[in-house]
Amino acid sequence: MAYYTEEELKNLGFKYIGKNIKISDKASIYNFDQIEIGDNSRIDDFCVISGKIKIGRNVHITPTCLVAGGKKGIIFEDFTTIAYGVQIFTQSDDYSGKTMCNSTVPKKYKEEIFKEVILKRHTIVGAGSIIMPGVILEEGTSVGAMSLVLKSTESWGIYVGNPVKRLKDRKKDLLELEKEYLASEGKNQ
Repeated sequence: MAYYTEEELKNLGFKYIGKNIKISDKASIYNFDQIEIGDNSRIDDFCVISGKIKIGRNVHITPTCLVAGGKKGIIFEDFTTIAYGVQIFTQSDDYSGKTMCNSTVPKKYKEEIFKEVILKRHTIVGAGSIIMPGVILEEGTSVGAMSLVLKSTESWGIYVGNPVKRLKDRKKDLLELEKEYLASEGKNQ
């Protein structure tokens, strides 16, 4: 995977860019002036990133993800991961038939949904999953592969399915590892 250099990243016009950022030169990124990226984060090949996006520290967006922040925005808090092919939407047409759909139709004939999406700390979303507008994945949420998330989750749960259901609690051992990691990172600066 080829990444932009630090100098190239600075010249792209991000709203904010932290240290030790890796962004594939094969990612398609739009609206640089609305995108903030925290330290040690990474965006891989063939991702499409657009709209209002705030990425915390140590966030990994793996290959072929769609992150459509639109006007309302998507927030990735620290230590979140979305696996291959995850799609996150902050905007959707009304599919009920009450109004017309698609981008070629003037707004007066449509009723679109616009809502922010938040992935809180230590959230991981499995390959091929879809997250719809207005969803908040609470801290420690784990979403299994090929899941559809229509509603917000409760913290420290493992969710699977279409639509997702809480399967069981998720362990919190990783919080101790986070403390160790941050302490060691502080020593290395």
